[in-house]
Amino acid sequence: MKKSKRVKKSNSWKIKQHRDIFFKKSKSLGYRSRASFKLIELNKKYNFIKNDSNLLDLGCYPGGWSQVASKIITKGNILAIDIKEMEPIKNVKFLKGDILRKGIKNDIIGFFQLSLDIVVSDMAADTTGNKSLDAIRTNQLCINAIHLSKKILKPKGVLVSKLFMGDDFIEVKNLAKSIFKIVNFFKPESSRKESKETYLHCKGLKSL
Repeated sequence: MKKSKRVKKSNSWKIKQHRDIFFKKSKSLGYRSRASFKLIELNKKYNFIKNDSNLLDLGCYPGGWSQVASKIITKGNILAIDIKEMEPIKNVKFLKGDILRKGIKNDIIGFFQLSLDIVVSDMAADTTGNKSLDAIRTNQLCINAIHLSKKILKPKGVLVSKLFMGDDFIEVKNLAKSIFKIVNFFKPESSRKESKETYLHCKGLKSL
C-alpha cells in the first residue's frame, strides 16, 4: 500500500514536470535545471550580475545558476561549490566541498584575491516530508550563506539566497538587515506557486 502511494506520487510529479513551462524551456535551451530561470528573473529585477563580476555560487549542483552566470560574466571569475560533483561548465571553476568546512573561507579568498562582488545560493536541505522542519533546515543554509558573505564580500557586494517562509523567516530577515544596508525579498514567476520559497537580495555591507 505504501509503495503504491509512493509510485503514484512519483508519477504525479513527473506529469507535473512535463506540463511545467519552465521545465520545458530549460530542456529546449540546454539549462541543467528549471531553477536557472529564477536567477534570470532575479538578475532582471536587481541587475546585479555584470560582465566583469566575480561571483561565488554556493550549493551549485547541478549547475543551472552557474550556467546563467557564465553567459553574462565574460571578464570576471566564477567559483562554484557543492558537496556533490558538478559536470564542468566553461569558464566556471568548481570546488567540491562543504561551505561549513574549516578553511573554505581561505580557499574562496585565495581564488578571488579579496575581490568578490556576488554570492548566490540556491541551496535547499533534502526534504523530509515535514514542511516546517524542511523550511528550518533550508533557512539555516541561508543563515550560513549570510555569515559567510559577511566575511568574504566586497563592501558593496551582493548576496542572493533562497529561503522559505516559515517560523524562522523573521530571524533570517533580521540577521540580513543587521549585516546589509539594503534587503529585499522576491518570489520569481518561475518559482512554483505552491512553494514557500522566496529569495533574499542583499546589497552593501554595513560597516563594523
